[in-house]
Amino acid sequence: MIKNIFIPIVSLALLLGCKAKQYDVSVPPKGYSSNTTLKIAYATGALKIIETDFPIPEDIEEYKDVVYKTLDSTQLKLDIYHAKAIKKDAPLIIFIHGGAWKKGDKHDYLAYLISYARKGYITATVQYRLSSVAKYPAQLHDVEDAVRWLKSNADQYHINPYKIAMVGGSAGGHLALMNAYSNTQEDVDEKGISAAVQAVVNFYGPSNLTDETAINASSVQYLIGKSYEEAPELYKKASPLFLISKNIPPTITFQGTLDELVPYEQSDILHATLQEAGAISYYHKLKGWPHTMDASVKVNAYCQYHMDRFFEKYIPLN
Repeated sequence: MIKNIFIPIVSLALLLGCKAKQYDVSVPPKGYSSNTTLKIAYATGALKIIETDFPIPEDIEEYKDVVYKTLDSTQLKLDIYHAKAIKKDAPLIIFIHGGAWKKGDKHDYLAYLISYARKGYITATVQYRLSSVAKYPAQLHDVEDAVRWLKSNADQYHINPYKIAMVGGSAGGHLALMNAYSNTQEDVDEKGISAAVQAVVNFYGPSNLTDETAINASSVQYLIGKSYEEAPELYKKASPLFLISKNIPPTITFQGTLDELVPYEQSDILHATLQEAGAISYYHKLKGWPHTMDASVKVNAYCQYHMDRFFEKYIPLN
């Protein structure tokens, strides 16, 4: 891996709209022959990594640590961002952080949050219970409740509740897919609000927890709380792959071929299954890139280029 992190982030130069790009961001950047050569490139500075933290720009409004759910004495929070100059309701992009379901922080997505707020979207990032606190499906229920809360409070934050996309990386990609694929407009709570979204972006998220790599992964076993032999149906129910139908939201997936945590074959199969079902699917498999590949400045520029067009089509600003 580039670093021991599980979150996608973007360069400050991209956020500030710098025009110093000397390459075509629509084309996949050249990757590496192995993770060894990649680590050497990182160690020598040849691999340029994005900024991870910075002050909130003066033109961006931040709503920090807004409580969306209380469980006993535990408060779950989310952050919301939008341009201070916003004049009308805009589409919402919800980010779900990674970290093998056992770590990570909603703040990890700050760079994407600011980037897309500056592009005119409302952005939000969600805290959910980690696997050390609660076992699956608690994490999915938290994400669903966050979506419902944002819809319920749409007027307060300039949100268009009919144009919502979800983005997640690694474990967050898994939860984003689960939410998108398991909720429809008809699945409403007591207030008549659904957790359905209109589009989903999957960054190297595991889509099948029943394959050999997943069932042997300690992080997956810890998430479920039981071994595969003890609860095979629960592993299947927690797998987006088995929830696919023609009517699920459009999906775009980004995956690297050097990924040592989530085999790229998972994304291959996900895309093929989506296509077979007649669902809308876009797949960007980047040769020679690892897990958290969008920590690279060039990969991140490529991903944002294609995310922009995906959002323009399925949750347009106008």
